[in-house]
Amino acid sequence: MSMSIKIITIFISFLIASDQIPSADQDHPILLKNATIHTISNGIKKNTDILFDSGKIIAIGKNINLPVNTEVINTTNKHIFPGLISASTVLGLQEIGAVRATRDYAEVGVFNPNVRANVSYNPDSELIPISRSNGVLLALSIPRSGLISGQSSLMYLDGWTWEDATFKHPVGLHLFWPPMNIPKNKKNKTNSKEDKRLTSIQKIDNIFDESRSYLKLKISNSQSFKHNLKLEGLIPVLNNEIPIFIHANEVRQIEAAVYWSIRQNVKMVLIGGKDSWRVTELLKGNNIPVIYTQTHSTPSRRFENFDQSFTTPNQLYKAGIKFCISNSESSFQTPHIRNLPYHAAKAGSYGLPWSEAIRSITLSTAEILGVDDRVGSIDIGKNATLFIADGDILDVRTQVEQVFIDGKKVDMSDRHKVLFDKYQKKYQQLKNK
Repeated sequence: MSMSIKIITIFISFLIASDQIPSADQDHPILLKNATIHTISNGIKKNTDILFDSGKIIAIGKNINLPVNTEVINTTNKHIFPGLISASTVLGLQEIGAVRATRDYAEVGVFNPNVRANVSYNPDSELIPISRSNGVLLALSIPRSGLISGQSSLMYLDGWTWEDATFKHPVGLHLFWPPMNIPKNKKNKTNSKEDKRLTSIQKIDNIFDESRSYLKLKISNSQSFKHNLKLEGLIPVLNNEIPIFIHANEVRQIEAAVYWSIRQNVKMVLIGGKDSWRVTELLKGNNIPVIYTQTHSTPSRRFENFDQSFTTPNQLYKAGIKFCISNSESSFQTPHIRNLPYHAAKAGSYGLPWSEAIRSITLSTAEILGVDDRVGSIDIGKNATLFIADGDILDVRTQVEQVFIDGKKVDMSDRHKVLFDKYQKKYQQLKNK
């Protein structure tokens, strides 16, 4: 990298760095008093208190015996929700899409199972405080390049370093399934030279076969064994320690991915799932969870109803498929992760029960990501990762007033609020002239 490019990169990084100071660990008990608590796991509890200390919820109810030095916060007429979880993002891996120096989600090459999202995570991203200002407190950051892009990391939206922010790593290995449409030439005949799908699938099979052979050599302590970082990245999937998250939307992609996962004997999670409503029996029969990212998309075909993308979550729910709702997979949506609750609200407006809509961005997400023992609901013993709002979080008019991550009271300022205050003063000055 030339000196001029280095200087530009440093300058850009300085300009886009968040000035929020990460919170210190909780050092005294906190009681949120007389709130409406949306536990997610046990319904809604009105006029109820919640006590947490050392980052953990220790009591929920009324007339709780308070430890010495407890800070009491009056939350009468307020609502408390568990932190929302976005399950498909490049948050912390991208700042400005048009500036290459701020895009760290892509690695060179087709197969990068050894790539880790968390080591590239930027804790100073301006997009982090913007996202958590609307209740999104955890985000799954996903590398995106080639066929096998690498390992995702579930990140806290607070922390001085990527180590501080890492909640769980690895969560899963990500495979972007190749398109299954058959290209046509100008004469409307199949063009085998351009049909790369079978070749891509064969390459995926080959690297898995190679990794299995590598694992056997490693276990046997063979003298011919040579350490290979790329093949090492596949071992947790082969051992069923983590699932493989397959990104697919079109029905033929989904079917091919499911049959492939069965053949490879690996745990699969579907991300995208635009056509998942067409293969509910296949997904249900093979116990494949869905991270649905298409609530704000348009229909794919002329015969589909205009609201198909809105109603798909309800169809998954009725079919008994484990699913959650996330933001769009597109990297262009990174600045809009704060809109996660409105994706769930859209599904709730088109048939999905309201309680399931909220669950789809909290506990259901935590279950699919394997962290429901710590987050996703408000229960005694779980992490005190929650927020206070003045209404239903699925209502666009609702304002998040305070956020707690592991009991830490988090700075609620962000760039949106700074600019709002700035221009409010500007127009007030103009009005007074």
